[in-house]
Amino acid sequence: MSDQDMTQPADDGARHAVKMAKKKAARDKIMATKEGEKGLIIIHTGAGKGKSSSAFGMILRCIAHEMPCAVVQFIKGAWSTGERTLIEANFAHLCQFHAMGEGFTWETQDKERDIAAARKGWEKAKELIRDEKNQMVLLDEINIALRYDYLDVAEVVEFLTTEKPAMTHVVLTGRNAKEELIAIADLVTEMTLIKHPFRAGIKGQKGVEF
Repeated sequence: MSDQDMTQPADDGARHAVKMAKKKAARDKIMATKEGEKGLIIIHTGAGKGKSSSAFGMILRCIAHEMPCAVVQFIKGAWSTGERTLIEANFAHLCQFHAMGEGFTWETQDKERDIAAARKGWEKAKELIRDEKNQMVLLDEINIALRYDYLDVAEVVEFLTTEKPAMTHVVLTGRNAKEELIAIADLVTEMTLIKHPFRAGIKGQKGVEF
């Protein structure tokens, strides 16, 4: 091995260290300007999988930090899910879980029943959000209820902008988030569908979908 070959890794390492030091300095400068905290309105939407899964990840973070939180499920209340079983069995003292839905509209085939379930879920959601003890409230699949006009988006927007406590995080999930909600949100993530096993004839599976 030549002397040049022996010094090459050291040179690469030195260049990398200088590059990372500059990046850290720039990052630290940016972070120094970020001092404020607030309760966020967070939206997970889009056709891709992961909207509720990501939201429940945040709920579990709250539980790990012993931050009281709550979940209202607007659609999935009709069947058992792993997250519901886990939270109700182990963390009910930190996370209130309310499964208010009765399934997707094509399952109930009763619009008035769907509207009544959505309204009941929204009333419970408002109660939980108003309670400043809850530091995060997840409204799982509320975007579906809004999409079908089971709830009035103007009412939801007004409540979140005028009555949500300043330090309470509210997470709203589901496809086709209304533009009015997106406009008031602090954080919006769109899950993009690239490939899904359902299209290949594979049904939803335990541990992946529920």
